[in-house]
Order: sequence, then structure tokens, then C-alpha cells
Amino acid sequence: MFKNLKSIFNPKNKDIRSRIIFTLLALTIFAIGNTITVPGTKEITANLGFLEYLNAISGGGLKQFSIFGLGVMPYISASIVVGLLQMDIIPYFSDLKNDGAKGRQKLNQITRYMGIIVAFIQGVAMSIAFGISNNALDIMKTALIMTAGTAFLLWLGDRITQKGIGNGISLIIMAGIISTVPRMFIDAYTSLVSGASNTFIGVLSYGLFVIAYIAIIVGVIFMEMSERRIPIQYSNQTTSAYGARQTYIPFKLNSAGVMPVILASAVTSIISLIASLVKNDSFTLFVEKYLSFTTPVGFVIYMLLIFVFGYFYTLIQANPEELSKNLSRNGGYIPGIRPGNETTVYVKNVLKRLALVGTTFLAVLAGMPIIFANISSLPTSVSIGGTGILIVVGVALETYKQLESSLVNRTYKGRR
Repeated sequence: MFKNLKSIFNPKNKDIRSRIIFTLLALTIFAIGNTITVPGTKEITANLGFLEYLNAISGGGLKQFSIFGLGVMPYISASIVVGLLQMDIIPYFSDLKNDGAKGRQKLNQITRYMGIIVAFIQGVAMSIAFGISNNALDIMKTALIMTAGTAFLLWLGDRITQKGIGNGISLIIMAGIISTVPRMFIDAYTSLVSGASNTFIGVLSYGLFVIAYIAIIVGVIFMEMSERRIPIQYSNQTTSAYGARQTYIPFKLNSAGVMPVILASAVTSIISLIASLVKNDSFTLFVEKYLSFTTPVGFVIYMLLIFVFGYFYTLIQANPEELSKNLSRNGGYIPGIRPGNETTVYVKNVLKRLALVGTTFLAVLAGMPIIFANISSLPTSVSIGGTGILIVVGVALETYKQLESSLVNRTYKGRR
């Protein structure tokens, strides 16, 4: 790793350094914009509740009610919807999916337009829910500014992907999450050490907090890098052939990523947002009692939704039937398993077992900050666990792999 970092400063890799500098400047623009409050509004002092997850991803921008308060989550939501529509629900989207690069470009365009529409709807809903103004024009103005902020972030993400180090949208999400970490450790220190009656106990408690946080990060890295490899043999090759290599299909232990948590949060968030807009006392009471994460029933429902979406999304991502057809088409098979239906069943069973372990890990990670908030007297800005760590680790590993691959290719070409 350190060897690759050293290679970045090699005079031959000047363009890579330029890409890194461009990325840092773009993320700095995001950080500055996140501190600019929408004109005519003020920071939200009320507890965000179910929107705390969105606030964390936006780098605290929603709490600040900044111009980037919605972040890129409207685009992520639109991506989920478009992805589901491609599953033979609407033939038009299925055809675009199978239409190669041209179809993907069209789908990306549709996703962006849909993301802008979702951003505007969310902007209006949040302006009403948090009582920004009773004036329709003020609400529209606030929604338009926040929608423009989301549109700008999508453009900025594209610039990072094209002129930076790649993964533009993901890096913006990661930057938003990381920007809240220093404040969290400062608040934890203030509560545990500065506000403690016994300094030794306070320092010890803060040390345990830091160690626990590091241990969780190490655990997330381990889970992110873990995979199940299924060996593949091709009819025109033999494993004993000279120079032959064993071929594998790698399945990540948590192949669904954070999508189950996002989907579970989206379901509960939509219902809670409707309750805040309708302002019906009985409906609001029902939502607070049975869908709020802070109540036992709401917490259990949230965990069950994560498991359901975890299984669902894992099978969608891998698509065992499509994988089986592709193997048969290319003359490949899993040793000891007949091609066709048996291969599909075998892969599906493997994915189900992986989903059980991966989703359990994801549910524990998502549930930790909720439990910690209930048993701890620390400020709400301080938490342990959370899927934000999973996002940061996943994006960091992917970005590092891309940089490493680029450096290796350059070294290989230079030797030639």
C-alpha cells in the first residue's frame, strides 16, 4: 500500500496527482456549500428522528438546512426505482437494459431527471414538515434552491468521475459522512472527559470509545473484503493444462451493500413524512409508536425490513438464472453440479447463506447506533457503528483499488 502511495509522487504520474488535487478541490466546494443555509431559513433545532440517516449522508447539511441539504440521496432513490423497473416490470426499461451502452446512457439520463423530480418533492415536503414558512412562494423557493443544490452535486460528481479519481457520487457521500466525524469525537471528548467528575474515568471511557470505533472499522473492512469463491471449469480447458489457472465466481459476503438499510429507511421515512404532512393525531401516534426506531416494535420492524430487503437485493444483484445461462452459453460449469436448473438452485442456495450472514452483520451495524443512543447519555451527534462506516470503507477500498490498478498499468507499460 505504502509503495503505491509513494508511486503517486513519481514525476511520471503527474496526471494522477492532478486528478487527486482536482478531486480534493471539488470535495472542498461541497464542504463549503454544505455550510451555506438556504436564504430565509435557519438551522433545524428539532430532533430529525427518521431523517437522521439522510442528515448523516449529507454531512449534516439537512440539519443546517443548507443548499446541499438533500445531498445526492434523491438520485440514489431514483436509481433504486429505475433498477426495480428493469426487472421485467416495464418492458421499455428492460429493453434499455439489454440495449448495451446506448441503453445504459438513456437509463442514466432518465435516472437523473427522476432524481431532480424526487429532490423537488422532498424539498417541498421538508419545507412544510419543518415549518419553514406558510407562504407557498417561500416553500417553492426553498424547494427550488435545494433541488438546484442536488443538481449541482450530480454535476460535480460527474466532474470527479471524469477529471478526478472516479466514483464521483460515492466520494461525495463519503465526504459528507467523514465531515461529521471530527465533531463527533470532539463532542464525545467534551461529554466523557471535560464533563466528567473523575478525569481518569473520563479519559478511560473516551479511550474505550475510540478503541471500539476502530474495532468496528476493522470488522467492516474484514466483512467488505470477505468473499465466497465458486470454482468454474470450462469444457475446452483442463485444470492440468500447462499454465492453466483456476477460474472462480466471487460473491461478496455482503453483496447487497447498504441498499437494504437505505430501502428499509426509505419505507419508514416515507410513512413518517406523510404523518408529519397530514398532521392527523391518531395516525401520527400510530407511526411514533410502531414505526419509530426508538420504540421496541419499530426497531424490530426496522430490523425485519433490513433482512427482507437484504435477501431480495442479494438475489437481484447476482441473478442466479442469468448467471447459469451465461455459464452454459460459454461452455462453463461448476464441478459436480449439472448445468441448467441445478446450477441455478446451487447458486441460489449459496447466495441465501451469504445473505443470512451478510444481512445479519448489516442489521447489527445499523442497529448499534440506535441501541447506543438509548443506553447512553452522550449527545445525539455521538454514535457507535452505523452504515455510514460501511459506505466510507466500501468507497475508500474501491477508490484505492482503482488508483492501484492505474499505477500498476503505468508501471507495466513503462517496463515494456
